[in-house]
Amino acid sequence: MRIAILDDYQNAVKELDCFKMLAGQDVQVFNTSEKDPVLLAEKLQDVEILVLIRERTAVREALLSRLPNLKLISQTGKISNHLDLAACTAHKVAVAEGIGSPVAPAELTWALIMNAVRKIPAAIHDFRQGLWQTNIGSTIQGKIIGIWGYGKIGKMIAGYAKAFGARVLIWGSEKSRQQALADGFEQADSKELFFRIADVVSLHLRLNKDTAGIVEEADLLQMKSSAVLVNTSRAELIAPGALLKSLEAGHPGFAAVDVYEEEPIYDTNYPLLQLPNVICTPHIGYVEHDSYELYFSKAFENVINYIQGNPTNIANREVLG
Repeated sequence: MRIAILDDYQNAVKELDCFKMLAGQDVQVFNTSEKDPVLLAEKLQDVEILVLIRERTAVREALLSRLPNLKLISQTGKISNHLDLAACTAHKVAVAEGIGSPVAPAELTWALIMNAVRKIPAAIHDFRQGLWQTNIGSTIQGKIIGIWGYGKIGKMIAGYAKAFGARVLIWGSEKSRQQALADGFEQADSKELFFRIADVVSLHLRLNKDTAGIVEEADLLQMKSSAVLVNTSRAELIAPGALLKSLEAGHPGFAAVDVYEEEPIYDTNYPLLQLPNVICTPHIGYVEHDSYELYFSKAFENVINYIQGNPTNIANREVLG
């Protein structure tokens, strides 16, 4: 069948061991993104199966209505807001859901926390400019690491923080806070206190209608001038423009982010890239070799099973009729 794999920025998919699973199929890999659904549909007119890399391409009515040959979308990782499942069902397009792992995003989050608190990127930059010991960072030990969201990734960050001798403070739903208490961590008495006393605030929430914009400018402005805001989850968790405004106001004093409202970003003048107190990484939380093998092996398994007449992990099984 005619298969398209979208948004492989690094041209990495063909080098994965699991890519061999698609041997004998008609596979086209796209290395650049096309956000316009009309232009994207022109490239995909004959495609019967789409393999999506996480949430890099939005699949909604405007695209689906222009792809009459599309039969299956195989998702790497879980379905999220980028995909309109109801529209897929209406167009009789089956959607196979993949699996994920918290390990790579949790490790990147901790790396960003370490780099921001110790101010490593600035030290490296200045050293490359011929300068020596231009700043002084700090240690994690004794700091208050605030974690908003105590799911799989949040729990791993709490474990890392404990190992480094930090105090862990949890905010989130009542259920997650109670679980944190049971695991031996502290819960914040209020959101205001959480932002006010944490030395690091790390966001680990799913993006949905209830969490979009849940972090407001007023929350960020309560943070210490020495504190760090870390976001490796979703940019839209923070109200539009709030992070930039609060950073310019000096509260928090630093940020480390891996996610952005519009991706990919090629503009070297992107505002957050201009700030010396911000570390920006290009959404690489899940972009790691072992994670790719995990994600794509399941996505390709779902593709092959569909082709062989044994669809697996279909989220909208009613289209199979």
